[in-house]
This record gives sequence, C-alpha cells and structure tokens, in this order.
Amino acid sequence: MRSVRQGGANATISVQITREVRGEGGGPAMIKTSSKSDYGIRALVDLAQQGGGGPVPSGEISQRQRIPESLVGQVLGQLRTAGFVRSTRGKQGGHELAVEAEGIRLDAVVEALEGPITLGAGCEQDTAAHADGGCTGAAAQVRLWADVRAAILEVLRDRSIADLASQSAGGARYQI
Repeated sequence: MRSVRQGGANATISVQITREVRGEGGGPAMIKTSSKSDYGIRALVDLAQQGGGGPVPSGEISQRQRIPESLVGQVLGQLRTAGFVRSTRGKQGGHELAVEAEGIRLDAVVEALEGPITLGAGCEQDTAAHADGGCTGAAAQVRLWADVRAAILEVLRDRSIADLASQSAGGARYQI
C-alpha cells in the first residue's frame, strides 16, 4: 500500500504491516513499500553485483530484476540526480555506481526516491491540535508511530546496498 502526497516537501509512505501465518508460530513481519523504492533498491543491488565491469545497460538490469525497462530508467534517473549512479550514453553506455556500494545507505536511497520518510498514522503529529477531542487517542498514537518510524529508520540507516548485494548473491532473496 502506498500513498504519496505531491506538491509538499514531504512524501508520506503508508506502510501495511502484514504477517504471513505459518502454523501457530506465525511468520516474519513484512512491510510493503512503494514500487519506486523497491525497483530503485533492486537496480542498485544489481549494479553493485556487476561492479567494476563498466556501464550496465538498463535493459540488462530490467531483465535480471524483472522490472519494466521504462521504470528502470526513471528510478536510475532519480538515483543519478541524488549522486548514487553515473550514466553513460551511447552504444557502450549504461549505468554504474557513482559511489562504493558500502557508502549507499538504504534510508538515503528511499529518501532520494520518495522524499523524507514519514508514516501516515491518521492523526497530525501535533498532539496539542487534538485537545478539542478531534482525534481520540492521538497522543498515544503519535508516540506509537514515532517509535515505529524510528525503528524503521534505524534499520534502513544500518543497511547498505553492499549488504543487500552480498545477501542476494547466488539468487538468495535479501531482507532489509
């Protein structure tokens, strides 16, 4: 699930937390993010895995990652603007990382593609505005979502593209 407020300084990413049930113990919690962040991270991981071999054409990334080529071009354009990717035009052209994969933190990638990371909790962050009773349980809910946001940011700040590239080498699925 994704919603992005355009026109403002912030992008709001609504996350849906789901649990895959496996018997009584349950499965791992999953967070669904936007396709743009997913595609951007996958493209960067692909470039990290191809590292040092020269520019990689969008079509190759698209094919390996099963991302529509037009969307690969869009996200790589944003990542180029953010300074993560270098692109070369022409017959031998393509894309490559502009910085070492170890230096590309996932929080910076998501923010480059989506804007500042916020969670839409249904109530404004200013609890004083809810003193009139307009949003029941607002203070507790704001604290809850602030804690969730802090936990998500901590994990994203702690992971790099290199971490994901090494986890997914050999076809294994990476986890954030």
